Amino acid sequence: MERDEEADGVNSQMERQWRLYEAYNELHGLAQEFETPFDAPAVLVVGHQTDGKSALVEALMGFQFNHVGGGTKTRRPITLHMKYDPDCEAPLCHLLSYSDSIVPREMSLQEIQAYIEAENMRLEREPCQFSAKEIIIRVEYKYCPNLTIIDTPGLVAPAPGRKNRALQSQARAVESLVRAKMQHKEFIILCLEDCSDWSNATTRRVVMQIDPELSRTVIVSTKLDTKIPQFARSSDVEVFLSPPACTLDGFILGDSPFFTSVPSGRVGPGPDSVYRSNDEFKQAISLREMEDIASLEEKLGRLLSEQERSRIGVSKLRLFLEELLQKRYMDSVPLIIPLLEKEYRGTTRKLSDINRELSTLDEAKLKEKGRTFRDLFLTKLSLLLKGTVVAPPEKFGETLQDERANGGAFVGTDGLQFPQKLIPNAAMRLYGGAQYHRAMAEFRFVVGGIKCPPITREEIVNACGVEDIHDGTNYSRTACVIAVAKARDTFEPFLHQLGCRLLHILKRLLPISVYLLQKDGEYLSGHEVFLRRVALAFNNFSESTERECREKCMEDLMSTTRYVTWSLHNKNRAGLRQFLDSFGGSEQSAASGNSISAGLVQESSLGPVANDKQDIKPKADVKLSHLASGIDSTTCAQTTETRLADLLDNTLWNRRLAPSSERIVYALVQQIFHGIREYFLASTELKFNCFLLMPVVDKLPALLREDLESAFEDELDNVFDITNLQHSLGERKRDTEIELKRIQRLKEKFRQIHEQLSLHQVMSKLSPVSVSH
Repeated sequence: MERDEEADGVNSQMERQWRLYEAYNELHGLAQEFETPFDAPAVLVVGHQTDGKSALVEALMGFQFNHVGGGTKTRRPITLHMKYDPDCEAPLCHLLSYSDSIVPREMSLQEIQAYIEAENMRLEREPCQFSAKEIIIRVEYKYCPNLTIIDTPGLVAPAPGRKNRALQSQARAVESLVRAKMQHKEFIILCLEDCSDWSNATTRRVVMQIDPELSRTVIVSTKLDTKIPQFARSSDVEVFLSPPACTLDGFILGDSPFFTSVPSGRVGPGPDSVYRSNDEFKQAISLREMEDIASLEEKLGRLLSEQERSRIGVSKLRLFLEELLQKRYMDSVPLIIPLLEKEYRGTTRKLSDINRELSTLDEAKLKEKGRTFRDLFLTKLSLLLKGTVVAPPEKFGETLQDERANGGAFVGTDGLQFPQKLIPNAAMRLYGGAQYHRAMAEFRFVVGGIKCPPITREEIVNACGVEDIHDGTNYSRTACVIAVAKARDTFEPFLHQLGCRLLHILKRLLPISVYLLQKDGEYLSGHEVFLRRVALAFNNFSESTERECREKCMEDLMSTTRYVTWSLHNKNRAGLRQFLDSFGGSEQSAASGNSISAGLVQESSLGPVANDKQDIKPKADVKLSHLASGIDSTTCAQTTETRLADLLDNTLWNRRLAPSSERIVYALVQQIFHGIREYFLASTELKFNCFLLMPVVDKLPALLREDLESAFEDELDNVFDITNLQHSLGERKRDTEIELKRIQRLKEKFRQIHEQLSLHQVMSKLSPVSVSH
């Protein structure tokens, strides 16, 4: 009778464990399928390619199923929900992630192997070569423990050098995948090390980046049978079996490493197979464990203690993991229930939102939703231009370097860019109105600092040409021809560059506005066709407005470089006059050793060109009076006539370019060019502000309203794609209802398990009291 009660108690306990295990397996599947924010406890196997990960997983399972060998054989994580079933003589396998189906499909071991190998080959041909999506397999077998194990792709340690770039890229992809899996706090990390010296932390280096204290890490030294012969002294074996605390940092689970060996050879009927059945494979594992213990005792010259034996062999590791995971399951039950409650409430709200969307799929309500969204979208645009800090700069802001790379840089004819450090706020990540202002400030800095390009003597001579009524020269016309040509070639590229840069800044307002709408819960999710229409209308408006604004600026540039108006182009007459006066004085002093008439000729050659007003004549007269002192009036008259003749000879009849004429032309070109630059800079900034920036505020609302209202009247179904939207919402509703039912079922399972565990704990506390009575 007592034996029957004891057996019933054992069976009852096993039943509770199986139910708990099944509930956690279903919870893990739910988390993977619907990306829910909770994870069931599981064992995550991490190691390098040659550490024997897959072989150890097979040894823990008690049968072989994976493609084990050299190279990369695991390209997707494989999740194994293993369940001990003493009555199951052959492994019973179900693939839960077959062709993205949520219905488990029963498959044979051969089919499972073929599926995994096909996935590995498929991923090997793809650019990424690895996938984080798990292959989920449920297994029941008489040799299986009650464990959930996730076998990850093997870490790669590539050689340096350019020849190994492909392998280095693959190593980074694998490590990123494994690190992401280790981030889950519920996972127990099984860290495999294939080394005989614990100071060589190959896999631990990666694991400790996520779990620095190794508080949820079990360390396993694999291939023990190959390491034992390497030790020459017993002291080396002692250190290997019980490494000092300074060698293994942290507080590892189990307090010390485990040591395992898996016999080589595959199970199968072929001539290359070593084992005919999984039973033989299981026996070989047990035999290898006993041989390892014997070899160690022989090396040590003593018997191993119970503590040491409990760390050697696959069976000991399996028992430890099973007990550890079971404890985690028990401890997590009270924590899982609130998470399921929260997820249930969230899924219920999601279902309510879908039902509400389905109920608003009539024309009047859709139009109203569209109009409301349009107004909210315009409000966000205006807010971004006026200035806001709601959108995170680290996500949406651009430094000046980013802005130049994405929107184009201001590059002159010399191919150089203005130094970033001289632009205010260059290193700040800006968006909206602040970014627009910085771009315009850079435009002012760059264009405002442009000097007139150099002028050659050939350009001056070629610009002289031949008049339509005489063949004399006109240096005023020559200067105008050169200046307007230089100005047009210099400033036109900057106009196009400014338009491209500001258009880039305006277009960036769209994704930032969408983010603000999503953040405030004002986004029309599910109405992608309508949202694309709004985005297209905004982008078309921005492009057309920028193009029209640039054309207006181009008209200004063409007008100011087609006809020279001296009152506009010669802004700084005083500077020009000072230059010419100083030039005249130097010419005269240089000619002081020659005849007075020669000096007068040089002076007169400047007078008519430089002195465009009466007020310069007194200065010339003063100079002439000094030069002509002591000469009588008759001589002065003759000298004046000589000066006039020489002037005509130098500036009208003679095409031999004198230095004085060259300098006069250069001075005039400089003045005209700088006048054009100042006018171009002021008019371009004003026009872009008036005809690009302001239309976003005062013209876009009317145009967007007109476009949407026209679409509402002509093609409402196309604007909102009502048919496809109803179908999409219907599918979302069905999926959400399925998810809600599964969460409800899991919630009830865990509640019942929690009640049973609580009752069991109460009974365990009361049983000693009842015995004493």
